[in-house]
Amino acid sequence: MNKSVVAVIAVLGIVVAAGGGYWLGQQGSGGPGTSDKTAQGGAGSPTSATKGPGAPAPAVLVEAIAASTAPMPQTITAVGSLRSDESVTVRPEVAGRVSAIGFQEGQRIAKGATLVKLDPAVNEAEVQQARANLTLAKAKYERAIDLQKQGFISGQARDEAENNLKVAEAALALTEARLAKTEIRAPFSGIIGLRSISVGDYVKEGQDIVNLEAIDPLKVDFRLPEIYLKQVQVGQTLQVSLDALPGRTYEGKVFAINPLVDAAGRAIVIRAQVRNADTALRPGMFARVRLLTKDERDALVLPEQALVPQGEEQYVFRVIDGKAARTKVEVGQRRDGRVEIVKGVTPGETIITAGQLKIRDGVPVTVAGAAKSAGPSAAPKDSQNGSAAAAKADSRAPAPAPKS
Repeated sequence: MNKSVVAVIAVLGIVVAAGGGYWLGQQGSGGPGTSDKTAQGGAGSPTSATKGPGAPAPAVLVEAIAASTAPMPQTITAVGSLRSDESVTVRPEVAGRVSAIGFQEGQRIAKGATLVKLDPAVNEAEVQQARANLTLAKAKYERAIDLQKQGFISGQARDEAENNLKVAEAALALTEARLAKTEIRAPFSGIIGLRSISVGDYVKEGQDIVNLEAIDPLKVDFRLPEIYLKQVQVGQTLQVSLDALPGRTYEGKVFAINPLVDAAGRAIVIRAQVRNADTALRPGMFARVRLLTKDERDALVLPEQALVPQGEEQYVFRVIDGKAARTKVEVGQRRDGRVEIVKGVTPGETIITAGQLKIRDGVPVTVAGAAKSAGPSAAPKDSQNGSAAAAKADSRAPAPAPKS
């Protein structure tokens, strides 16, 4: 029985010794859990070194141009309407029945051309009657002169005969004028409009018949605020563009300024004249007017996309020492996608025109097209990065199995 107890104690000792040896071997080789922690967050790992709080921010790629000057005239923009140089609605002065129409709608008409004829029968009869009365009055007056010389009639009777002669002459002139007004003529050269009568219609005095428009040249009426009164003068040139005719501009000149300022809108009404040789412009069209108040002068200009609005203020981003610098500017007039910079930028400065949404004040930037390609100095950096990557890979490799 003593021998059995000794045998059990010996077996237990061997098992304890084997387990302790295995445990000591695991601690000496550093198990997989220890190596993973060291690789991911150890003090000497490359990852922790590259992601520290002091690492520099990467440069943002942007587009930029150098601020420059360009000639830009001083202008005032406004909207207005085109008007005929001369415009009239043809109306008869006497009543009558239309016997003939002497024009085609939309036709060019010369001054004095016959437009409409009214039936002249009644008026011609009145003229003949007036002529007969004039002949009789003239004969009575001549006879009265002879009788007065012979003393058969008084001077008063002779004066009455003379007055009757003058009344007859006036009656003839009146009937002849009425007869002439049965033929309606064009008061000036122009383009005839659309008629509202036909042959056989009876028209009254003052009834609308047709409109006549002289459209070469045309007039342009537009309004400007009263603060521009001192800047506007007769003879200044302007440019007219129309939404109905995109891509075309017409030159004109100011020839009249209304001396009365509109009290309702505190505006001055200006009238200019524009040539219209091809008759492409028509009265009543909506016009955009650009009035040149001063000669061209050099101004610092930038593309409009360089502006960064904030509320009622305008800003731009300058590139200074490789970093974006937000700068407040004062803008002047805008023209053809460009804007005049009155204050805040000097010629030659680099101004960012694209990419402003990705940057803020003080952020490093790289101007597209200005960055240099990597040279020989890039090789050591690449080798260092390769070594760090290799070290990182080695640290993540699984630990070798312990030797038995």
